[in-house]
Amino acid sequence: MTHPFLDLPPLSAARFASIEDRVARLLATEQDVVIMQGEALLPLEGAIRAAAGPGTTALNVITGPYGQTFGNWLRDCGATVYDLSVPYHTAVTAAQVREAFAEHPEIDFVSLVHAEAATGNTNPVAEIGEAVREQGALFYLDAVASVGAEPVLPDEWGVDLCVIGAQKAMGGPAGVSAVSVSERAWTRMAANPRAPRRSYLSLLDWKERWIDGGRKALLHAPAQLEMLALEACVERIEAAGLDAVMARHRAAAAATRAGARALGGGLEPYVHQAAEAAPVATTLRAPSGVSASGLVARALAANPALPLAAGGGPLAEEMIRVNHYGPDATREVVEATMAALGTALAADRGSEVDVTGAQSAVAAAWQ
Repeated sequence: MTHPFLDLPPLSAARFASIEDRVARLLATEQDVVIMQGEALLPLEGAIRAAAGPGTTALNVITGPYGQTFGNWLRDCGATVYDLSVPYHTAVTAAQVREAFAEHPEIDFVSLVHAEAATGNTNPVAEIGEAVREQGALFYLDAVASVGAEPVLPDEWGVDLCVIGAQKAMGGPAGVSAVSVSERAWTRMAANPRAPRRSYLSLLDWKERWIDGGRKALLHAPAQLEMLALEACVERIEAAGLDAVMARHRAAAAATRAGARALGGGLEPYVHQAAEAAPVATTLRAPSGVSASGLVARALAANPALPLAAGGGPLAEEMIRVNHYGPDATREVVEATMAALGTALAADRGSEVDVTGAQSAVAAAWQ
């Protein structure tokens, strides 16, 4: 008995290359795009280990947990690392980046997360990219959460290594990812004696054996299901229009912030300024004296399908995440989420909670 998910023909090199080309068009980039056969941590780590080494001086921007991870990888590579940390309820600014350059003019590598789904903030990459170009540093960007929810333009912004994943706003699986690589990033990797070779982490293997070979022979058997799912994600975005997909995510974020404020009971957006809040996910601060993890657990007990989670680690007791990305970036999901949070919060706050008002605010903001 045949099965559509099991009895698949081999994925050809030509089909693989065509999917890479479609991802490149999604990013509006002329850079090489390499699709990696794993979750986005694969190219995120691979790109740092390829481009950074003992001679690297890095500015590592921390606006959430992934920035901390990148700093650890950079130090493990032998790089000198200066961390630029800002509170999780805000974003970093180009002025802060320039101040770091003035203090450490030897910086030649900058690592940044575009949107932190874990903390709900987003950073002004276009303005930061201008500052990085002035410095002449290599620019590494994690756009895993932002792609599909807001513009991601590596060429226009001067990004040398731009990593994306399919599992958030693109609405796809976690098992496939991609990175766009500039010519000067390839040059930096080739000059790095510590860059991974003959390794699953190696971008240079893909460059030399795949791209330089005319994309005729794959390095190994591709993950067929994930590649086909990525292709389907891009097709769906192309059919709807990228602008429309991004608008849907912006509407979900605006509606969630408005609904939370109208709900009352002390619930409020975690990221103070709407301009610094990520369209892919909205974080909320739990009311004083209310456990965020407990509140989320009560809401999910009533509706387990909601895209709700408590913050990670030390944020678990104060932060609620509404992960309105991909198929969950809809008015119906936001309304259901506000209703569930309101019902769960009413046990603590009673009449202070206005579910009807929250629903009206969601509807008004969505327009």
